[in-house]
Parts: sequence; C-alpha cells; structure tokens
Amino acid sequence: MTGIDLEAFLDTHGQLAAAVAGVSEEQVKWKPSPGSWSVQEVVSHLVDHSIVISFRIRDVLAGTTAQLPAFNQDAWVSGQHSNQGRISDILDAFHTILEYNSLLIGRLSGEELGKTGVNFKGETVSVKDIIHSFTRHVQHHLGQIERVKQEAKGALGAV
Repeated sequence: MTGIDLEAFLDTHGQLAAAVAGVSEEQVKWKPSPGSWSVQEVVSHLVDHSIVISFRIRDVLAGTTAQLPAFNQDAWVSGQHSNQGRISDILDAFHTILEYNSLLIGRLSGEELGKTGVNFKGETVSVKDIIHSFTRHVQHHLGQIERVKQEAKGALGAV
C-alpha cells in the first residue's frame, strides 16, 4: 500500500473517543445556537461522512463514470435526530465503519489507490485523496468539538 497512513486513518476513532471522554450527556448534547451542532451531532456527522466516503471509494474502484455524490450534511444530522441518541452508539458505528473501510484500504494496490473519479465540485480525486481528505476532515471537526465543549462548560458549568 503506497502513501496511505492507515494508522492515522484508524486513530481517528481513538481521537474522537478521547475528545468526548468524561463529557457529561448534557454537555455532549448542548448546542451553542439553534442552527449549530452539538458535540454529539458533530460525531454523528462524521459517521455520515464515513458512510459517504465508503460509497465514494467503492464507486471509484468499480470504475463508475458518474459524479461522486455530495450530501446535505445539515439535513442529514437534523433528519436523523442525532441528539436523541447516545454518543457511545454513534462512536461504535464510527469505529465499525472505519474498521471495515481499513480492511479494504489495506488490500488496495498503489494502482488502485490512484484510481480517480470526479467529485461533486467537478474535481478529479483519487481513492488516496478521498482517504487523506477524510482524515483531515476528522481533524477539522476535532477542533470544532473542543470549541463546543468549552462553550458548553461556560454555559452549563462543569457538570
């Protein structure tokens, strides 16, 4: 396997679990404003994103010529009532999808990692790009989780 940091990809679950460890249920579900996401909704979004990249990778590997799908992240999060679930269940789903995708990624040759498709922006992206982008996307949202946690502590106090 060429140019993929599978360890960093897999470590995203541990990073998310650490980010929410010790956070109260009230804090994990607290929203800075009605139109923003709670910590739990951010994690739920990352599960959604995992599902979408799973499809994108498999579609590229299958040689499809269709444009890779986008998704309406806000509608997905609100439509599934993410804050009504449990963070542990959401983390379990993230971990399961991550592990399943890592099995596939681990089997791919350099040539397969280089296969390309066209994303929703009209840009040509490789399987390798999709994987790297996902890992960076999680890092971005880890920062968001930290900001929301700090705001929640200020609004709710240390619960």
